[in-house]
Amino acid sequence: MTTATLAAPVSRTGHDTVPLPRLVAAELRWIFRRPRTLAVLGLLAVVPIVIGIGLTLVGDSGPDGGPADGDAALLASAVNNALVLPIAALVMTLALLLPLASAMAGADALAGEAAHGTLRAWLVAPVSRGRLLVVKAIGVAVVCVVAVLAMCITGVVTGLIINGTGSLFTLSGTTLSLGAALGRILLVAGWIVLQLWAVGAVALAVSSWTEHPMLVVASVLAGDIVFTILGFLTSLDWLHPFLLTRNWAEAPTEILQDPIGGSMLTEGALRAACYIVVGLSLAYGRLATRDG
Repeated sequence: MTTATLAAPVSRTGHDTVPLPRLVAAELRWIFRRPRTLAVLGLLAVVPIVIGIGLTLVGDSGPDGGPADGDAALLASAVNNALVLPIAALVMTLALLLPLASAMAGADALAGEAAHGTLRAWLVAPVSRGRLLVVKAIGVAVVCVVAVLAMCITGVVTGLIINGTGSLFTLSGTTLSLGAALGRILLVAGWIVLQLWAVGAVALAVSSWTEHPMLVVASVLAGDIVFTILGFLTSLDWLHPFLLTRNWAEAPTEILQDPIGGSMLTEGALRAACYIVVGLSLAYGRLATRDG
């Protein structure tokens, strides 16, 4: 965000005199001019294509020639299935790459601008701290939506090119129309976007306390890894319902069933909403007392 953008000829009678749509538009232009943002989005868009080509080459066997099982079950079911391919790609990247994109956006939103000295222009502009946080949160949210939609589009196109429209069937064996399949893919995409918003809210909270963007990214990704490890420890079953990463790999498969399940999806959505509220609250609390 440049100083010139904020130093607009507006009446300086108080806070919030700059229209919110104008602030959001300027923020989005700033975000999508960053080469690293475009590079990460491009990488994510290529992932479903690589997976689709790889599955076409290796067929439906596991690495040892036998049937795939365990954590590879979803990926194995994506073979010759245009419905599962984009969902499998989203689930695989949800382990690291998608949270990385969200964490980077959150890190650049506050810590990145603080490091370059442009955050001070925000703090002295006729914009309240709450509106500043809203603009930054919207920017992070848009990055998450674009990342997931880019993967969905390339995943659907790749699946249809490789397998055709007759390969849209659920894990229960029922065949879906193209419209119904796209609806289920969008449902998975919406759920994953909500999880990424939660990651972004945590990144914004950490970002509000530091001027080092890489520290924010490292902290968020380290938390992601720690949460995943804790989820495997049966002795900590009491802690699992509080882990954001709980059921990230299993919940999307409920949408691939017929009828659609909902228990893990609902639980994950509520948990992500709690993380969003807590993360944004911590970020606001810090911004409200920050001088620059």
